[in-house]
Amino acid sequence: LIERLQRVLAKLVHCDLPVFLFLSFFVVGVRLSRAGGKRLDEAERRVEELITAGDELQTSPLEESEAGEA
Repeated sequence: LIERLQRVLAKLVHCDLPVFLFLSFFVVGVRLSRAGGKRLDEAERRVEELITAGDELQTSPLEESEAGEA
């Protein structure tokens, strides 16, 4: 998914694309981005379920240094 999105973005940076091709690649890029976001949301939900203790959900935000490593 990420590789496909990277390929689409690489094509978008070429300013010599005809408008219709640019828009087509843009639409594909948006769809891939949304699909990736959904996957990340699902992964986050699963992680939260795994760290649930009893009825209380115990999560904490990542520190910036930890978030950058992911």
